[in-house]
Amino acid sequence: MTLSIAIAGAGGRMGRALVRAASQDSRFSVCGGTEHKDGQFLGIDLGALAGVAPLMMNASETANLAADKAEVWIDFTSPEGTVAALEALAGTPVKAAVIGTTGLTPAQEAKIAEHAKRIAIVRSGNFSLGVNLLAALVEQAAQRLGPDWDIEITEAHHRRKVDAPSGTALLLGDAAAHGRNKNLADARLPPHDGITGPRKHGGIGFSAIRGGGIVGEHAVRFIAEREIVTLSHQALDRAVFADGALAAALWVANKPAGLYSMRDVLGL
Repeated sequence: MTLSIAIAGAGGRMGRALVRAASQDSRFSVCGGTEHKDGQFLGIDLGALAGVAPLMMNASETANLAADKAEVWIDFTSPEGTVAALEALAGTPVKAAVIGTTGLTPAQEAKIAEHAKRIAIVRSGNFSLGVNLLAALVEQAAQRLGPDWDIEITEAHHRRKVDAPSGTALLLGDAAAHGRNKNLADARLPPHDGITGPRKHGGIGFSAIRGGGIVGEHAVRFIAEREIVTLSHQALDRAVFADGALAAALWVANKPAGLYSMRDVLGL
């Protein structure tokens, strides 16, 4: 048995990586994909877009057309596109979704949670095994080191990334806050810029770098007066995210409706 999947934004960097990985794995069948209605890749064979053998299907403009034979929807596009796609999937066979879109507003996150009452959804700011292990270690370190250790999270991505801090940085921030029994919204510090005054005790700071073709680099520093502990991760190839997303698709395909994370998938 193969799992039929449809991929949003099949012509984008993550979309191509997903098509490439799935087409080379006998456990999956790519049955459709979307592209922006004004995009240059609309109507082009999905396999050709990914640099693999033709799949004899073209990128479609709408999610309901792309997913008319799919069991799982995989989406790493834009917040608006992801929410619109979930709305459009209501009339398709799709019973589960994997969402890696970042930059979501609280209102958009609430809409995704509402759709999770209808289908099973795995949502994560990062689908790398290494990053999710890192998050678990960050939570433990935050719990054991205590609030006298300042926490600073640094992330670096390619120049085309439009949101900051990255979804992964926020995932790590959530882990650190959880380790201290806090909400990240309460612990998060404003950007360090100008005359800010002394650092807030127990706060979690973020900084971002954008440049070139950086796939993804994240570091969490626990800083005391006399020592620093740094936990970090560097992605060398976008394929690590595709592999994780496909693992999540296999895991969630037969799960009951609900909102899940990669920690659920990995049993962390």
